[in-house]
Amino acid sequence: MNNTDKLYERRKKSVPNALGIFNPSSIQSAKGAIVIDADGRELIDFAGGIGVNNAGHGVPEIIEAIKNQADKFIHASFNVSVYEQYLDLTEKLCEILPHGDSTKVMLTLSGAESVENAIKIARAVTGKSGIICYDGSFHGRTMMAMTLTSNVKYKEGAGPYAPEVYRLEYPYYKPSMNARMTQDEFDDLMIMKLHKTFSSTVSITQTATIIMELVQGEGGFTVASKKYVQYLRKFCTENNIFLIFDEVQSGFGRTGKWAAYEHFGVTPDLSTWAKSMGGGMPMGAVIGKAEIMDAVKPGLIGGTYPGGPLSCVASLASINYMQNNNINAAGQKVGEIVREKFNQLMSKYPNNITDVRGLGAMLAIEFTNPTTGIPDGVSTKAIVDKCLAKGLIVITSGTYGNCIRILSPLFIEDEILEKGLAILEETIKEVL
Repeated sequence: MNNTDKLYERRKKSVPNALGIFNPSSIQSAKGAIVIDADGRELIDFAGGIGVNNAGHGVPEIIEAIKNQADKFIHASFNVSVYEQYLDLTEKLCEILPHGDSTKVMLTLSGAESVENAIKIARAVTGKSGIICYDGSFHGRTMMAMTLTSNVKYKEGAGPYAPEVYRLEYPYYKPSMNARMTQDEFDDLMIMKLHKTFSSTVSITQTATIIMELVQGEGGFTVASKKYVQYLRKFCTENNIFLIFDEVQSGFGRTGKWAAYEHFGVTPDLSTWAKSMGGGMPMGAVIGKAEIMDAVKPGLIGGTYPGGPLSCVASLASINYMQNNNINAAGQKVGEIVREKFNQLMSKYPNNITDVRGLGAMLAIEFTNPTTGIPDGVSTKAIVDKCLAKGLIVITSGTYGNCIRILSPLFIEDEILEKGLAILEETIKEVL
């Protein structure tokens, strides 16, 4: 039994089985896009800790910031004692992610906590209770976030769920739909369904907010229609409905911009963040228009640990590192290379690979059983396992687990990226 197997045996004895294993790998150290596992093997990291390591592993500036802060103080609680580390970070976020003329930020510990607070803020400020979300969405595993999440495997048996939550069809136009309708026709249909919801399901006057991932993370990296999103922004403004974009997985260079919403030419009222924002430390945020954030009554938002000083300095160091090294250009470059390879693979295996989708470097490849036409999660899992044996960490995505998503560090060296893609291509050839 090797060291990795021993770790998983230990895991079984003290960790609940319900904590998923997305890839049966291990780690003892890491640098850049390379992980050293418990057996000393070098692995190329295409998972990035589920989208946390956009800047890469072992960034010296982040490590040094954490060490220096640990010598000063580790915890105080921002509600008790104000400290500059919190303010340095919130000011930086307002600078790079402005929401209108004036922006304010509250820090959290995770994406799920960010979502919970964004919904709470929307309800409190509008005085309305209805929430609209989408098929295929993932917003977390806490109560409201779990309710908003589409896939039942993340919440089965954990009800009753939060009330006044309604779900719409996600406006992703799959190219294979072209035989039935054009992109414009599809967009018009989705807009019609939006309006129908407010005549047959919930009243506009009772709806506080619409929350959307512009690129769905667990949903398989589907990308919302630009026409629909721009219409949605106009619709929400006209009807006093707050528009929330969940940027937890899509933010900080992953799509080639700080925020996915920059691709759409719209700005949300509120947005939620985490993952690569923290540089590997637990950190999230709700960013919003100042007039909305300031309309919340004192005491409704906050907590003991959010905005802890170690996480704040790590986050700020990570953002500065990403900014100084042009993370957005890196995201665009990685995205171009990966998309070209994925398109080549789809051309080779048109009956098995049925879609290549995403935005920037947030890309996924979809597998379908050519005989039955149903999503092929079995082959996808086999590809993940065989890739690991060859030295590549990848993870799946999609409601049926039939997509492989790329979440590599964005400053990955060209030769390592190409080697990882070659392993993936070789493995797909073997499995299909």
